[in-house]
Amino acid sequence: MEKRSPIDADRANNGTLFVLSAPSGTGKTTICNQLRRLDSDLVFSVSSTTRAPRAGERPGIDYHFVTIAEFERKIEAGLWAEWARVHGNYYGTSAEFLDAALAMRQTVLLDIDVQGAQQIRKRYPDCVTVFMMPPSMEALQARLEARQTDNAATITKRLANARAEIAQKDRYHHIIVNDDLQTAVDEMIALISQYSR
Repeated sequence: MEKRSPIDADRANNGTLFVLSAPSGTGKTTICNQLRRLDSDLVFSVSSTTRAPRAGERPGIDYHFVTIAEFERKIEAGLWAEWARVHGNYYGTSAEFLDAALAMRQTVLLDIDVQGAQQIRKRYPDCVTVFMMPPSMEALQARLEARQTDNAATITKRLANARAEIAQKDRYHHIIVNDDLQTAVDEMIALISQYSR
């Protein structure tokens, strides 16, 4: 785990917000699920979207599914900590949820992309940011191919996106290389313990 200078902020009266970003295929979702299983006090922020639920997705667990009108009303009111429109659908993180959890001194984990993390840093400058790296681009390509969920063109696009995201890694406080799942989980647990005392 590579460490950069931790932010100097007084968290005595608030909880701690962890922002985790990683390229697709790095194992971020698996690591988040492991952390949620191992630490019952860890609060996971569930994103909202205006797209329809996919097969097997559970409202309030995978996403909060909302209408376009409701999402746009919250944009106007400034109630999203971050949001974006992707392929005609809105996606966002509730500022109301984050504010309430942090006010209750809870430790919150936010799984979000690089662009969303930039918005979060502006609104929550004392958040702790973590970038999850694949061990190599070759390993990432092998993982994407092993999933057998994308065609060759999609994998090529994901790899291009990964390179662009990895170029932003130095904006994060901590970098973890997911070469071994358990080691990466242990490093995240150590970080959460360090900042959540």
